[in-house]
Amino acid sequence: MKVALLYNQKPPVSSEAERYVSDEFAEWDNPETIEAITAALRERHEVVPIDCHPEKVRDIIDVLLHERPDICFNVVEGKGASSRESQIPALLDMLGLKYTASDVLTLVTTLDKARTKEVLTYHKIPTPAFHVIYDVSELPGALSLISTFPLIVKPLHEGSSKGVFERSVVHSAEALHEQVREVLEEYQQPALVEQFLDGREFTVAMLGNSEKIEVLPIIEICFDNLPKESMRIYSYEAKWLWDDPNKPVEVFKCPATIPANVAEQIAEVCKRAYRVLRCRDWARIDVRLDSEGVPNVIEVNPLPGVLPNPNEHSCFPMAARAAGMSYNQLINRVLDEAVNRYNSVYSTQ
Repeated sequence: MKVALLYNQKPPVSSEAERYVSDEFAEWDNPETIEAITAALRERHEVVPIDCHPEKVRDIIDVLLHERPDICFNVVEGKGASSRESQIPALLDMLGLKYTASDVLTLVTTLDKARTKEVLTYHKIPTPAFHVIYDVSELPGALSLISTFPLIVKPLHEGSSKGVFERSVVHSAEALHEQVREVLEEYQQPALVEQFLDGREFTVAMLGNSEKIEVLPIIEICFDNLPKESMRIYSYEAKWLWDDPNKPVEVFKCPATIPANVAEQIAEVCKRAYRVLRCRDWARIDVRLDSEGVPNVIEVNPLPGVLPNPNEHSCFPMAARAAGMSYNQLINRVLDEAVNRYNSVYSTQ
C-alpha cells in the first residue's frame, strides 16, 4: 500500500533555557520519531512523509491529491486552536482519504477536557469533580462547588502536560487565583479546576476497535524518584525536563505491581471510556485512584506519543515492549487496525 505519514516536526530549540520556559511545541514530534515511524511503515509499505505545518495547508492538499495514498498514518497535533487535532482529519474526510486513529468528533471532544469529563460522567464512568473557569471573577462560585483543597488547575485544551506544572496543584484560594490567572493569560483559554486525587496513577495503552480492544500491560507512574519538591503529578517538568534521555529518571513501572482485581478494574474503566468516546485504532488513557481505591479517568489521549528511544520513556512503546511487541510491530499494528476497520462492513469509519 501507499501510506502517507502525516506529522508535525518540532522546530529546533536554541538553548536549554528556551526548552525550560516554552511548551508551545511539546506535542509535536522530533526528527528521530518521524524517521522511526517512517522506517517501521517502510518494512511493508511505500511511504510518503508529509510535514503538515499549519502554514502550508495548500501544499499539504496538493501533495495528497497528487499522491492519492491508500491510507494516511496520522500523528498530526496541529497548533493553536482548540480544534487543532481534528483539522487534518477533517481535511482528509473532505478529500475522501482514509486515515488511522480517531475521527474529527472524537479528537475535538477529547481535546476539551471538560467535554470529555461530561461524556464520562453521563456514562457513569468515574472522573474527578471539576469546574471550568472563563474569568477569575467566577472563582468564588467554583469554590462553592469544589470546596476541598488540594485542587489542580489545567488549560482546558492542551495535551502532553502542556500548562500542567508543579505549581498547578494548589492548596489555597490565593494559589488557585494565581494559577487560574496564569492559564487564562498565558494559554488564552479557559482553566479547568479539578479535584486533586492523591492516589496512585496509571496510564493504559489500548489498541483496537469496537468490541475487540486490547489493553496492553498497565504502566504505573512512580513519583518516588522525582525531586522531593514534586507534587506527585506527571507535570511538564517531570515529563520534559527532569526525565532527560541522557539522564533518565525511573518514573515508570511496567507492568504495574497491582493486584489482579485492581488491574481488571482499571482495564474495564478504560475500555468503557475508549468506547463511549468512540476512540479508533489506538489511544492512551490516564487513571488515578481516589481515596476509596476507585479508578478515575483523568485524561484520554487518542493521538498518543511514540518516541522510539526507550530512554525517553514514551508510554505507548513501553507498554508494547512489555507485551512482546517491537516498535515497528506497534506502528504496523496501528495501521492494520485502521485497515481492518475500513474493511469491516460494520464499521462507521
